[in-house]
Amino acid sequence: MAVNKNARTSSSTQKFFCSCGGEIKMKTLFESGKVKTIAECEKCKRSERRPSDFK
Repeated sequence: MAVNKNARTSSSTQKFFCSCGGEIKMKTLFESGKVKTIAECEKCKRSERRPSDFK
């Protein structure tokens, strides 16, 4: 069976980890009429704008 050139054959999610060793999860907040996404560490509860800011 041939696969379409635009088809995604495999999907992967990237996992980010904080310096404390906890996993970083993305959370969506609804603040003052706007939707905000923040990255928060599960272990130390530190939050940043995006996962790459934890380094």
